[in-house]
Amino acid sequence: MHRPATGTAVTGAEEPARSDHGCEHGDGHVDRMTTAGLLFEAASGLRRLVEHRLAVQSGASNQALDVLVRLSRTPGGRLRMSELADQISLTRSGLTRAVDRLEQRGLVERASCPEDGRGAFAVLTPTGARLMSEVLPSHAAQLDDVFTGLFTAEEERTLTALLRRLRDHVHTGSPDAPA
Repeated sequence: MHRPATGTAVTGAEEPARSDHGCEHGDGHVDRMTTAGLLFEAASGLRRLVEHRLAVQSGASNQALDVLVRLSRTPGGRLRMSELADQISLTRSGLTRAVDRLEQRGLVERASCPEDGRGAFAVLTPTGARLMSEVLPSHAAQLDDVFTGLFTAEEERTLTALLRRLRDHVHTGSPDAPA
């Protein structure tokens, strides 16, 4: 895998902004189609790199792994089903099926929401937590392999902050959230 030298600054000057027709803007205008496309490509490539190993180690599908990883990294190991669906980009019915399969394996259970009789939580079970404690160290090491030397520590902190801001912006939970 080709990586820039450690400490190489990412300034945006490496590739000039282009219109959706591949023409340079020349006016400093950021081509959001390119930005979004690069984000989607990077996320897709990162998923391909890590999901196979994680699936082999856990015996779970990629969708189930999304649920397990998210729950294992959430304080208390529980999330509302609706929030979980938004965070892992599944439809509510897709999440229901994934949680059904995880419940059958004893990795996740549902708990009712006391404030809302219709709402439910997905909760990581002790068995699910044990599985994730076995799998996550290898997952973290693989992510270290991918990121080490690619970004400076400051660039990685900046990337994390920018991605968190973007995630929060598009997952506001309101019906008029940006499309």
